[in-house]
Amino acid sequence: MLSSPILVSLTLFLSLPLVLFFSPQILHTSYLPFTPDTHDQTLFRRATATAAHTTTTTTNSTPKIAFLFLTNSNLSFAPLWEKFFSGHRHLFNIYIHADPSSSVADPGGVFRRRFIPSKKTNRASPSLISAARRLLASALVDDPRNQYFALVSQHCVPLFSLRFVYNYLFGHPIQRSFIEILSNETNLHDRYVARGENAMLPEVPFEEFRVGSQFFVLTRRHAAVVVRDRKLWRKFRLPCMTEEPCYPEEHYFPTLLSMEDRQGCTGFTLTRVNWTGCWDGHPHLYTPPEISPELVRRLRLSNSSYPFLFARKFSPECLAPLMEIADDVIFRDFIETRNL
Repeated sequence: MLSSPILVSLTLFLSLPLVLFFSPQILHTSYLPFTPDTHDQTLFRRATATAAHTTTTTTNSTPKIAFLFLTNSNLSFAPLWEKFFSGHRHLFNIYIHADPSSSVADPGGVFRRRFIPSKKTNRASPSLISAARRLLASALVDDPRNQYFALVSQHCVPLFSLRFVYNYLFGHPIQRSFIEILSNETNLHDRYVARGENAMLPEVPFEEFRVGSQFFVLTRRHAAVVVRDRKLWRKFRLPCMTEEPCYPEEHYFPTLLSMEDRQGCTGFTLTRVNWTGCWDGHPHLYTPPEISPELVRRLRLSNSSYPFLFARKFSPECLAPLMEIADDVIFRDFIETRNL
């Protein structure tokens, strides 16, 4: 008869194939385990303290828009954005979170040395939430004049001039965040229970769970809400337990801001995306033959009272045709948008 230690070892050895077989179902492969980071913790504390003592009334300087670039590849559309930013240096700041494993090149110009300390990101994982929070915190600490925070990716392009975007955001008498907040998506419950049947409780009951585009434009007040949050972040950093990704980056921000200040949010994103014919969670990718003045005008229009100011997702090869129509179409918005 085998002794107890030998029997236990033999049982563990024989069970190893089963563990390897079922591990993809137990822990989704896109999940990056959360590890506390001293730099992040210090940054978020500084950002929270800075935001608490800074409001629109504490500075007489011209307010700015913080453009937050979240990328894992080179900024292919840097020349187009450079043209967008040209002549308006006093109206914006730029911050770039680049996946350090991707060797993203510094494009120079207005982007020079605008990279923040970054960590690896993976699609459909809490790492994208962490990256966006780092960008928000960095912008809060860096300049008290940052009053709006626009999250964009390397695949995003502007649909209007910076002057139009600036006037549109600051032209409203009450500052509100532009973030998509949806509660009636067909697979919302499946995403809610993706971490376990009761994993989100008690902090996030299903009735409060929301979904929306990960690309937003937040007010300074709401940026501060995000960086000081600990309660919901502890839930959304949990790994997905199902084969189907739970896309935490599409849920954390709309759920948090809906619970904290739904009236302070428009419920709409300002970044247009085409989900026609999408697969595996990827939106339509525009290619050079599709680029035209008509496409730009069409992308600007929305079903709400808010026009789209940015659009995605464009292949790098679209840069040349976009540059060809930049001056005469994209940045001649004051003529094209009279009736918006």
